[in-house]
Amino acid sequence: MIAIHQLCRSFSEGTGVHRVLDGADAHIHAGEVVAIVGRSGSGKSTLLNLVSGIDQADSGEVTIGGRSVTSMREPQRTLFRRAHLGFVYQFFNLIPTLDVEENVRLAVELNGTRGAAARQRSAAMLAEVGLGDRLRSAVDRLSGGEQQRVAIARALVHEPAVLLADEPTGNLDEETASQVLRVLLSLARSRGTTLLVVTHDPLLARSADRVLELREGKLVAGEAERSPARRTGVS
Repeated sequence: MIAIHQLCRSFSEGTGVHRVLDGADAHIHAGEVVAIVGRSGSGKSTLLNLVSGIDQADSGEVTIGGRSVTSMREPQRTLFRRAHLGFVYQFFNLIPTLDVEENVRLAVELNGTRGAAARQRSAAMLAEVGLGDRLRSAVDRLSGGEQQRVAIARALVHEPAVLLADEPTGNLDEETASQVLRVLLSLARSRGTTLLVVTHDPLLARSADRVLELREGKLVAGEAERSPARRTGVS
């Protein structure tokens, strides 16, 4: 589903250049849950931005479902993201002027479904994340865990092939993070959605099918992947 080939990305720092990615390679299968780990500043978020086409690589290629994201022009990348990718961020990124259902419905409407059909899809998705009774609530009245569940619903409501998550439990306490993680993994796996998640959360990493570590600009097998036991659930 996702192929990353010799991906390189550098940034200027003062009079020098900081190479964040230096020939990163990975293949992620359809329906697989893969955790990306690494020290702060190692380039994990940069990698997600390159996979999604939000940022452009200096060299190398990213393909999703056989389509080269790196060769697309910006308008093509925008439409591709809208139709085929979902995003979950650490700080939720909900629109405060819209209520819960409207935040989720927006993702459906951007893909061409409107009216009653869009409202039904967003309401059904919110019911799946346990917020079917909060459709008309203002998002700033929700707890952090509830806001992240809205964000998960918004990311999955248009049934993307790939879900990209950047520290989805990083802004939550341990108990709430565990609850949100169960929702995220359950929904992704029940739909066969490919999930690529950047995390510092050891519970999330242990729950992935594979762990890749970003080290010195390259993706290598993480400790959980080297273990003979393959974790498929939340412990």
